[in-house]
Amino acid sequence: MKIRKVVTVIEEISQEGGRAVSPAARVAIVAAVIENPWAGQGFVEDLSAGIDATASDLGALLAPAVLAALGTPAEAYGKAAIVGLNGEVEHGSALIHTLKFGDHFRKAANATTLLPAVEKRATAGTIFDIPLKHITDATIRSHHQSVEVRIDDAPHADEIIVALAAASQGRPQQRLAALSTEQ
Repeated sequence: MKIRKVVTVIEEISQEGGRAVSPAARVAIVAAVIENPWAGQGFVEDLSAGIDATASDLGALLAPAVLAALGTPAEAYGKAAIVGLNGEVEHGSALIHTLKFGDHFRKAANATTLLPAVEKRATAGTIFDIPLKHITDATIRSHHQSVEVRIDDAPHADEIIVALAAASQGRPQQRLAALSTEQ
């Protein structure tokens, strides 16, 4: 795996809707900008070699980093893969939609739910939203949220951005009734 850079973003929301948020709502994102392991190979039928060479190491790098950046236990989480224009969306999906990648985050966060994800092909500087859901119960509405990310110079055409996001709580000032009230 060739990493060009790692970007960490921490957001702390102290006020929402004109009211204080206490404790402040924290969201952390850690993104690795890596060389696409399938770059320059044309159509690759079997992606398993690139997955085996990259996915687990990437999960092992990003999972503890995003939780350390958050600085408090995670209640919500998500992931993203943004593929440069010379790659395929499937290249990003291959890296993040495998237990070799995701289990690092689930284990580190004591989570049990599937990680919500976004993946797309885009130019450098593209804005993307990482969806977040509760780490143990994806039906908890207060934790359905997203965080916006942009890395000015990534991905290059032969790169992939792989990112993890974690939140310390649900949306600030959330007021939606529990899903069970509608069932």
